[in-house]
Amino acid sequence: MKKKLFIPGPVEVSADVYTAMSSPMIGHRMPEYAELHKSVTTQLQTLLHTQEPVFLSTSSAFGIMEGAVRNLVQKRCANFANGAFSTKWHDVTQRCGIEADLFSAEWGQPVTPGMVDKALSSGKYDAMTMVHNETSTGVMSPLASIAEVMKKYPEVSFIVDTVSSMSAVPIDFSTLGMDACLAGVQKAFGLPPGLAVCAVSRKALEKAKTTPNRGYYFDFEEFEKNDLKHNTPSTPCISLIYGMDAQLKKMFSEGLQKRYERHARMAGMTREWARKHGFELFAAEGYASMTLTSVRNTRGLDLEGIKKTVGERGYAMDNGYGKIKNETFRIPHMADMQPADLEEYFVVLDELMPPVEK
Repeated sequence: MKKKLFIPGPVEVSADVYTAMSSPMIGHRMPEYAELHKSVTTQLQTLLHTQEPVFLSTSSAFGIMEGAVRNLVQKRCANFANGAFSTKWHDVTQRCGIEADLFSAEWGQPVTPGMVDKALSSGKYDAMTMVHNETSTGVMSPLASIAEVMKKYPEVSFIVDTVSSMSAVPIDFSTLGMDACLAGVQKAFGLPPGLAVCAVSRKALEKAKTTPNRGYYFDFEEFEKNDLKHNTPSTPCISLIYGMDAQLKKMFSEGLQKRYERHARMAGMTREWARKHGFELFAAEGYASMTLTSVRNTRGLDLEGIKKTVGERGYAMDNGYGKIKNETFRIPHMADMQPADLEEYFVVLDELMPPVEK
């Protein structure tokens, strides 16, 4: 049975995206591919408010996460964490043989400007990583405020994972002064997994050229050489790139501001539903994500049982991630989802949730 996905990724993919992905195959060194590549990267530059290059990588986001630290850490990296994926980035950094330190906030709390300032003031680091929207906890850290702190440390590469926020909230790459801003496409972009995108600053590209042992597959210099020809270093996932082209065109047709407002509206609907049913949000006040809501299981419900029944009714439910599995459950509200989709899902959950005791 096909289940309608109400998990934080991969998300539901619209029929028109699948149609675009079924476009006739072309060779990646043909002029037709260069035209497609240019269309996608130009639209991504518009989305991110930048003239800096945006690279396309046939990989999950973790590929670019690894690539970013291999390209941009020459001395030592500060990995800021507040959930499973930001913590994993520290593990990735160390597995690459790179010196790194982990600075952790409690799960449910954001990475704060103060955390960043305190760590970087030591002068030990030439790069930092953080996750804008931590998918495991439903927490969105204050990126703009952190960017202000980063202006004090121009020698520190500013590397940001926006996997579950890019395209759902405004991100101005150049104004924020980021050096690398990456995302996978299976969340807010509403595409199947297998493609990652990454905007890279000119400063970062120049630094990467002097970094030893950065490998080949995610070498920023190789990406740039090929991107100048509207291509990729190795064979790209052409079908997904057709889908991305169609999806970006649809975003601009909807209007970016309307898209951001739709995501904010769905986030508000979900928080209201959770509170009405006697739950608390896992995210600290003022830092709840715009693309998914992590609901604290304050009522001690049998989430495994509810998930099974929801699945039998044709919906895929998420019952938390990592160490907070079953202590929380996550409700996505991103990509092509509409308020009516959420309302449909809430009807199913309402039937299965025991009434709130008064």
